[in-house]
Amino acid sequence: MLSSGAKAAKPSFVSYISPEEIQIKEPIEKEVNPHLLPGELLLCEASTVYKYIQEDGSNRGTYGKLVCTNFKIAFLDDDSASDDNESQFKNKIIGENDITLQCVDQIYGVYDEKKKLLTGQLRKYPEKLIIYCKDLRVFNFCLRYTKEEEVKRIVSGIIHHSQTPKLLKRLFLFSYASAAPNNSDGRNQTVMFDTLEDWRAELERTKGNVQYKVVTTNEGYRVSEKLPLYFVVPICVSEESILKYEGRGIPIWCWSCHNGAALLKMSAFPKEQDDSTSQMQKAFLDGIYKTISKPPYELLKTDDLSSSLPSLQDIQTAYTRFKQLFLIDNSTEFWATDVKWFSLLESTNWLEIIRRVLKKAIEVVECLERQHTNVLLIEDSATDLCCVISSLVQVMMDSYSRTKSGFQSLIQKEWVIGGHGFLDRCNHLHNSDKEEAPVFLLLLDCVWQLVQQYPAAFEFTETYLTVLSDSLYVPIFSTFFFNSQHQKDTNTTGESLKTQSGPFRFLTVWDWSVQFDPKAQAFLNNPLYAEKPKPDKSQRKTSRFKHQRQLSCPLTQTKSSPKRGFFREETDHLIKNILGKRIGKFINSSDEPPNSFREFYDSWHSKPVDYHGLLLPRIDGPEIRVWAQRYLRWIPEVQLHGGGTIATAAKILDLMEEVQSLQVKMDEKHSQAISGDVHAVPMLRNSARLSSLFPFALIQRQSIKPALPTSTWKDLEDEDDLVKRDDEFVDLSTDMLKCIY
Repeated sequence: MLSSGAKAAKPSFVSYISPEEIQIKEPIEKEVNPHLLPGELLLCEASTVYKYIQEDGSNRGTYGKLVCTNFKIAFLDDDSASDDNESQFKNKIIGENDITLQCVDQIYGVYDEKKKLLTGQLRKYPEKLIIYCKDLRVFNFCLRYTKEEEVKRIVSGIIHHSQTPKLLKRLFLFSYASAAPNNSDGRNQTVMFDTLEDWRAELERTKGNVQYKVVTTNEGYRVSEKLPLYFVVPICVSEESILKYEGRGIPIWCWSCHNGAALLKMSAFPKEQDDSTSQMQKAFLDGIYKTISKPPYELLKTDDLSSSLPSLQDIQTAYTRFKQLFLIDNSTEFWATDVKWFSLLESTNWLEIIRRVLKKAIEVVECLERQHTNVLLIEDSATDLCCVISSLVQVMMDSYSRTKSGFQSLIQKEWVIGGHGFLDRCNHLHNSDKEEAPVFLLLLDCVWQLVQQYPAAFEFTETYLTVLSDSLYVPIFSTFFFNSQHQKDTNTTGESLKTQSGPFRFLTVWDWSVQFDPKAQAFLNNPLYAEKPKPDKSQRKTSRFKHQRQLSCPLTQTKSSPKRGFFREETDHLIKNILGKRIGKFINSSDEPPNSFREFYDSWHSKPVDYHGLLLPRIDGPEIRVWAQRYLRWIPEVQLHGGGTIATAAKILDLMEEVQSLQVKMDEKHSQAISGDVHAVPMLRNSARLSSLFPFALIQRQSIKPALPTSTWKDLEDEDDLVKRDDEFVDLSTDMLKCIY
């Protein structure tokens, strides 16, 4: 027994067996071939590759084959050849060990235990390969037991096909479209906004057809290649004005509020111009402003988003820092950063950017809802932050945008047809890192904040948003792989392998049957969504329908509680504004009272929630949270066994399945066959085996968590204190998990 002053002897045992030789699966003997999609070609492969299990420091894993195609990187082992897969949320396109080439973020090689970023031609090939993915998965491969020639081929092939710049038509999108039969689901209810009729229907739905019109001036893209074929402008704007500056300086309609106020966007003129050109452009803008500030239009307020919101470079920098918190190589690295996780999170500034964006959207909502003011969003191209703010405003104010088909139609209108540069912002071609920015992901994160605060107001779930973010990197859908409608149209013509001629027939991401079977698609739908009841015609003239789920209102209330605004069917107020002799006035941002926003925000939050009315997110303090499902789903250390939101979802889905079963029996009893359009409900028979990582992963073995990493102990206290506290267990993960979930 050691005396109190003696120090413990250091361990002297040295192991000469590598960790890979302990508790490993033997190399597979039978041939396992990858499942290839139409148009997919096998480019290179390597056998006897060891894939680590990202679990703990034991370096356990399995042997298999690593292959690279013109679509993906895939690891094949014994489980790959078996169809007996427990997953109830299996993606039919991307397997558990598949990485699309567009999903590869960075590739590192390990040389003598040192990591090095791999780019271009290599003089020396690594003994380990680490692939970081844009969906935050991390793959670790050991190449120590692979033949040297195969190592050279597979490493060079992966780097070349996933990291080097390429031409647009070299994307797998075109190979798949030319070889695959187009069996797209024709029942898709998403409005694509690629026809004149779609825009006219949207104008009529929002009652904006009195003041605004759809123009065909850009047919043949004679105005601008950045603008869609059809778009909406104020009735008073002439065709000559649209043509004069290639669409710049023209207010383009996004959406109309129930009171007649509208949300507009404008592409700004270049800032660096000579004096004469600047004067002409200023005179042109003044004329436009005066025209749309007169009756029948509402008051006008402009908002230059380039000065009121973070720049795209700031957004990219913040997200780059933020995602590093979740790209975890091993368990030791996770626990080493756990003690300072909150300070690291705050330093990324990502959550602060989300808060600022949501605050800006609320400011716009206030102008539209309370001040009855038109809002004109201005940005350089009006295809980045304009898309974020306009989409958020519509999600907050229009309950239709909170349905699945409505949200998808919104993305089509504001982003796909609106000209957001998905190709450049996602850097699908690896042409320029300077153009890359997670603008669309920023929108999804902001929408998630609303979904987790008001789940009953949304027809879709957070799983839907997570899958949608993953679909950014699946190059069989054209939705997120073009910069504009013009770019897509000009690249649609080509030769098909099936017909030898004719245009490509691209798939749209909104057909979820391509990726998931009906039972898996059920996880995208919110079973607790408060559907909007159809108003009773007999009561429509006397009072507006009162939402049934306002349980916070007293049952004895005689007067209807003040709503937070909703999309009215009546146009009485709009007609009064149009016929009234109101004097138009141009309003600058400085004219707004400084406390106007806070009054509006606090007033709204003091009233009961109308799930089909206006929704304002809570943005104070810790209300802005980490999107746990998307960012933490691949980290076993944060899983809650049998817990998390999936525990509630499992019970609800089981109950729905029982109700549907009873309904079938009742219908059969009355000789009425149940209709075939009932949503399939996933059967969670083994819900006890699930964890909070579901549905993206089933329960995983508990990782070996140290009581506290040695490096952390050294930072916190002296070694002498450790001797006194060697039996004490300190769990640093509890507080972090409580905050996240």
